[in-house]
Amino acid sequence: MKIIETVEELAAIYAGGLTQASIAKVTHYLTPLYREMIEASPFVALATVGPEGLDCSPRGDIGGVVRIIDDRTLHLPDWRGNNRVDSLSNIVRDPRLALMFLIPGSNTTMRINGRGVVTNDEAVLLSFVMDGKHPRTVIAITIDEVYFQCARALIRSELWNPKTFIDPRSLPTPGLMLKAATGDFDHETYDREWPERAAKTMW
Repeated sequence: MKIIETVEELAAIYAGGLTQASIAKVTHYLTPLYREMIEASPFVALATVGPEGLDCSPRGDIGGVVRIIDDRTLHLPDWRGNNRVDSLSNIVRDPRLALMFLIPGSNTTMRINGRGVVTNDEAVLLSFVMDGKHPRTVIAITIDEVYFQCARALIRSELWNPKTFIDPRSLPTPGLMLKAATGDFDHETYDREWPERAAKTMW
């Protein structure tokens, strides 16, 4: 397999492909329309980097996955999850992060590159109360650049087309995957109890 090893080689392959729109769409703050798009998103993939390597974590919330503080600042609450704290551990050692927002039904995604800090400031935490609970930490994000992504990937994948949806019953369950990874695991009990356990620990 031929390996491309230099930026110059890439430039030769993709010469002439960069359009003016690809450059002009990048801003260093939220424009009113970029803000509107991000406010509509209930889901974001959070990418971070640390000494052990890279991490990409799904984040979701009702009524908008992030809170916009101003045109260069976002707050992302850390709701209940698996407690691995991979993303948070990366951020406290290396603030660089990237976000990709998905909006159900829209083929346009929004992307942000920036820097984050992790806070447990009481006033910030209490501002995110849900069902009487608040997150243990919040990621405060400073935007370095923001832009919308070309829609071709979502169009090709037919991500929002119900006709292409896969029946979850045809896929391995979390319990089965845990059993395959560990070799000895009560997958039936895990899968049976998971819906109720998730409902009680959503926030």
